[in-house]
Amino acid sequence: MFGLFKRKKKADIPETVDTTQDSDVSIENTPVQDDFVQSESVAEEIKQPESVAVAETPESEPEPEPVKKSGWFSRLKQGLTKSRDKLGKSLATVFGGGQIDEDLYEELETVLLTSDMGVEATERLLADVRKRVSLKGLKDASELKQALKEALRELLQPLEEPLMLPEKGGEPFVIMMAGVNGAGKTTSIGKLAKLYQSENRTVLLAAGDTFRAAAREQLIEWGKRNDVAVISQEKGDSAAVCFDALEAAKARKTDIVLADTAGRLPTQLHLMEEIKKVKRVLQKSMPAAPHEILLVLDANIGQNAINQVIAFDDALGLTGLVLTKLDGTAKGGVIAALAARRPIPVRYIGVGESIDDLRPFRAKEFVDALLPD
Repeated sequence: MFGLFKRKKKADIPETVDTTQDSDVSIENTPVQDDFVQSESVAEEIKQPESVAVAETPESEPEPEPVKKSGWFSRLKQGLTKSRDKLGKSLATVFGGGQIDEDLYEELETVLLTSDMGVEATERLLADVRKRVSLKGLKDASELKQALKEALRELLQPLEEPLMLPEKGGEPFVIMMAGVNGAGKTTSIGKLAKLYQSENRTVLLAAGDTFRAAAREQLIEWGKRNDVAVISQEKGDSAAVCFDALEAAKARKTDIVLADTAGRLPTQLHLMEEIKKVKRVLQKSMPAAPHEILLVLDANIGQNAINQVIAFDDALGLTGLVLTKLDGTAKGGVIAALAARRPIPVRYIGVGESIDDLRPFRAKEFVDALLPD
């Protein structure tokens, strides 16, 4: 599914389109409620599409090479090593033997809480485990592990809702990316661009993070790696850049637009208003856009992820999450906390630095990697 296609010549696709010089649009100082006026640069581009370099599809492209499930599962298991080791060592004392009693349940509760699963998820898991013990007549502590795995799978199952892209040939599908600085947002955009290209879709990137130093250059570099166009401005407003990118994508009949936005903390209310503005301005170009709003979360922050999800969901109406850096933390249990508090679909998880280490979330695979038999 995720095989690589041969690379297009760089001459076929512009590496970057900088709208700074030609555009009169600047809504940096415009009040949030003001209407957005289309930039002349975009209007000119749409009137004269022949002047815009468009990616040409080669006459024949190789079929994607299927990626073996075992290969991904091995990387997933390796990526969850820290979380598995921390949880496994703690559970070993609980499941080591003896009778199932209240003391054992208290030990299990402590283990789950210290694994960043949160109070709500822990309570639900314990209630489910007790129910399974009763129904199956389990008596030995060593039998609890399978009951816990089944309970955890059931808790996480609602999060398994892969992103379904529309058929090719229609309007651009707009994915707006949000998150705090350092969560891995821009890197995730680059990886998603490669993933969608492997599905034979054309992609355009919008360098809408106009606040962070070098964010624009970082996204341009990802564009070069993937041979996709990047719409950017050296200085400007995030909403204006995203608007220009969507207009360009419509003119070029691009399949997917990945719109980067500036990182911000949920407590920075003025910046949260700015990201709401990006969403509204995209709707000026296409009423249904953005079709997907993804929040990128760093797994290292543990329970703080809950506050981020609630704040961004309340502000934007999130449609999915991207959980990154699971390979660098022992707090992988936070995904259970997310399922219990705000069960927004986890579209993708990241377990490494490789461009192929961002894949759709699968509840059973995740639990099997976290709690192997």
